[in-house]
Amino acid sequence: MAIKRFSDSKSSPSDPPKREQKAQTNRKFPKKTADEKQLLTATATDEEKITNEENIRPHRLEDYIGQKDLKEVLKIAIVAAKARKESLDHLLLYGPPGLGKTTMSLILASEMGVNCKITAAPALERPRDITGILINLKPGDVLFIDEIHRLNKMAEELLYPAMEDYRLDITIGKGPSARTRSIELPPFTLVGATTKIGALTSPLRDRFGIIERLRFYEPEELTEIILRTASILKIAIAPEGAEEIARRSRGTPRIANRLLRRVRDYAQVKKEELITEELATEAMEIYKVDFKGLDWTDRLILNAIINQFKGGPVGLEAVAAATGEDAKTIEEVYEPYLLQIGYLNRTPRGRVATEDAYEHLGY
Repeated sequence: MAIKRFSDSKSSPSDPPKREQKAQTNRKFPKKTADEKQLLTATATDEEKITNEENIRPHRLEDYIGQKDLKEVLKIAIVAAKARKESLDHLLLYGPPGLGKTTMSLILASEMGVNCKITAAPALERPRDITGILINLKPGDVLFIDEIHRLNKMAEELLYPAMEDYRLDITIGKGPSARTRSIELPPFTLVGATTKIGALTSPLRDRFGIIERLRFYEPEELTEIILRTASILKIAIAPEGAEEIARRSRGTPRIANRLLRRVRDYAQVKKEELITEELATEAMEIYKVDFKGLDWTDRLILNAIINQFKGGPVGLEAVAAATGEDAKTIEEVYEPYLLQIGYLNRTPRGRVATEDAYEHLGY
């Protein structure tokens, strides 16, 4: 849609002639050099960026790289549901962020030929929030709720009959005159995503027919993901360059794609046409991401535990105070990978840095 800019069409006597105005404009905004023009033409428009983001996500189960065991389980569930002409059973996906839980819900909807509604638990504060979504679902639709462990009690209780009996119970009025009205819902599939499965209540967790954990990705899988993303974004990258980025991606596709974009920026500034292993290494050193995928904050956390607390054990709040990082961020963003690679242990008394962490940091 074109944006009209309104201004006074009448010129005052003191206005300079058009030629003089043009000259003033040229003096104020000089012509761009050839390099500047090339840089501007290399920048994608907003529409192109949105299209690229949509293309990066796989739309079919066979295009989804990694999570082999999960894909086998979901293939069976999809084929069986289609044969019975029923909606998929409710699915709970748990694991660290960035492993593809949202992407998997979109793939399920695509495979079943239905729509996918996406929301997050913190957005469902009032009963009418979850009620409005449930009433507008079509038969077989997939409802994806991210951070489902953060659902408030009222929203959770509304989900119980919706998941079990495809029924929405609404209470009208208050006190002795209150009455319950039931609204029939079409069969649908609820896909819940959480990083903390232990934080879910038992009644909610038990209503999911399929509960699956997403694991961290192997470097080979991440290399394949990076090469696929690079081809979509039209980034020239050597297999060795992709492997170098994959090694530093913490086993997470989201981080792999983010690092690929940063290396692309570095290559563009350096006027390099191909991302090689050496170029990727140079870029990662600038962004302070080491060969194990640890960034500045990871090393800050480990150094604080080793130097200030003699390697531990130390409580989470003490680590947060020593590093200036939020305790929740440390627990949910940084700790899972440090635990996965064996640099950190959790004990009843607190966090302990392992011998591998000492060795990695050069102690």
